[in-house]
Amino acid sequence: MGIVTKPIIDLAGVSLTLTSRAGPVEILKGVDLAVLPGESIAVVGPSGSGKTSLLMVIAGLERATSGQVRVAGRQFMALNEDELALVRGSNIGIVFQSFHLVPTMTALENVALPLEFAGKADAFDVARAMLDEVGLSHRTDHFPAQLSGGEQQRVALARALGPRPQILLADEPTGNLDGKTGGHVVDLLFNLQRRSQATLILVTHDVSLAERCGRVVRMADGRIERELAPA
Repeated sequence: MGIVTKPIIDLAGVSLTLTSRAGPVEILKGVDLAVLPGESIAVVGPSGSGKTSLLMVIAGLERATSGQVRVAGRQFMALNEDELALVRGSNIGIVFQSFHLVPTMTALENVALPLEFAGKADAFDVARAMLDEVGLSHRTDHFPAQLSGGEQQRVALARALGPRPQILLADEPTGNLDGKTGGHVVDLLFNLQRRSQATLILVTHDVSLAERCGRVVRMADGRIERELAPA
């Protein structure tokens, strides 16, 4: 008998309802998704279909209203905010469309930040090595405002992967970049994901980018509509 691999991300009947001035809004509606360790999955679909909210639930940044959310062996619905933050810090790296770098910190300090939070004594050594991996060893002392968009996203990628997370979540990581720069960042993203054997969930509108993933899941109106066969 072969070895049975458990999903590293396992969502069952996940719903998310948020309040608005107009009343409750149902964002996710009974989502089921199982992702095995090391898989790469693209989540596609129209704006407002729930793609980013799905990532936020997987990251523990939004708490599902109902259903089961099991990530990296932990049942997220049973954890408090501090426990969720600990699981996120040690298991999940996140790359957003907007780079979310701290403007008053250098590239090196930005990458070292989650490592310091995790209590790593060698935080700055690891941060230097990660900036070297993304081709920015010459930019360690520059602040975000001194970097191009592509360089800022590479810093964000180095920061997300510095703690060697099991799971990498990327939300439109090339959305603010031109085609050529975005292509370089995407190549880097997939190379680093393969080398670290991280599980990748990628939200994108870019069909060619989605097709680089092993699985493509389409969302519509808060549900997973179907899984598309990879090209």
